[in-house]
Parts: sequence; structure tokens; C-alpha cells
Amino acid sequence: MLTVDMPRFALAPGQRLLDVGCGEGRHTLAAYLRRGVLAVGVDLGFSDLQTARGRISDMAAYEPEGEVVFLQGDATGLPFPDHHFDRIICSEVLEHIPNFIAVLDEIYRVLKPGGRLCVSVPRAWPERICWWLSEAYHNTPGGHIRIFNAKFLRGEISRLGLRYDHQHGAHALHVPYWWLRCLLWQQGEEQPLVAGYHRLLVWDLMKRPAVTQWIDRLCNPWMGKSVVMYFNKPEQVET
Repeated sequence: MLTVDMPRFALAPGQRLLDVGCGEGRHTLAAYLRRGVLAVGVDLGFSDLQTARGRISDMAAYEPEGEVVFLQGDATGLPFPDHHFDRIICSEVLEHIPNFIAVLDEIYRVLKPGGRLCVSVPRAWPERICWWLSEAYHNTPGGHIRIFNAKFLRGEISRLGLRYDHQHGAHALHVPYWWLRCLLWQQGEEQPLVAGYHRLLVWDLMKRPAVTQWIDRLCNPWMGKSVVMYFNKPEQVET
């Protein structure tokens, strides 16, 4: 399940991609399929990285044409030299990190002039309903510690010197699932309504039926669970 529109991200042979806070590696592994791309995933969580590394062999059936590496590291102090990556993804990460400005500074530092960045965060109004329905949703270890206003975040990224390019929503069908999950939090993921909706999402992901794809596209601009923003770093960077 990809949040980033990979064709819009325009990965080209010979480029390096960094996935900051890669989790279990969904975007890193998608980039691994692209010819001549070096995809690097970085995350602080050792368990998620182990899962991501375990999935590399699963990608063989898709005949990947790139290279992939998963590393453990802190997004507020990335272990890479300046201007090292052509493309950077930071998807559903900043809402978890107290000093998100430090993460953005590091992303700017390691992104090449002329490079491209994609950032996604949960959309504010569905997220507020989740917080209202369940304190545990955002108080669990590693949970969401803030709700981003997309315009505010776009401004913070633009102040670094990155030029805003485009924005879209993603995963509108997931919003009702999380409302149900929060409403019935104490009963867990196996609660019949929650489990049933999860099966619907898995079916949609695997089968991609026209009706659910149409509903998702219709609702994403205003109800997509994620707001996805794209930025470009100018070729000439002030020093």
C-alpha cells in the first residue's frame, strides 16, 4: 500500500532514494523495483527493519532492477553526507517525532540541489476525530504526538528553501476503519466490525475493484487519511 505517487516522483536510473522513517519498507521496496535506483531505508526501530529486510527476498518475483539497503538511524541526525540523495520520502513520520524541525533540517541537508522530496502526514480533521474517540490511539508508545495543519507544514518546509509543487490525498477508504478502531479500541482489532472492515481493505488492496478505486479517488481530495505533498530543491542553493 503506497502513499507516495511513485510515477509523479519521477525516479530515474542512477538515482539514490532515501526513505526516512521507512518502517517495514513499503516505499523503499517499491523504489527497489525501479531500474538502476539505489533505495535506502532508515528507521530507528530494529524490529521494523528486520521485517523490511525479510521482505527483500519476497520481491524477487517482481524482478527488481535496483539495489536496496536498510539501516538503523535517527532521523534527527541522518548518517549521510550533504547533498547525497536525489529523492527523499518521509511518509507518516513527522507526527511521531517531537523535534520534527530537526528532521526537516536533516532532509534538506542530505537532499541534492535539483532533488525532490515527498512528505505525507495524517489529514487533520479525520485525525482529530480519532483523537476524540480514543485517548489510547495517540497515547500509545510511538503513537501520534501532534496533529498537523497541512498549510502550516507546507510553510515550514518551504521556509527551508524547498519549492512546493503539488499535493494530493491518499487512503480515503482507511478513514472509517480508524474511526471504528478508535471507537472500539478496548475491544481490539478482532472486534467483528473492525475485523470485517479490515478484510474489506485487504480485499481492495489485492483485487483493486473498480468501484472501491472510484470511491477512493472521489474522496481522497477532501477525506484521504494522508495529505501527500511534493517539493523541489532548487538547482542553485544559497550558502
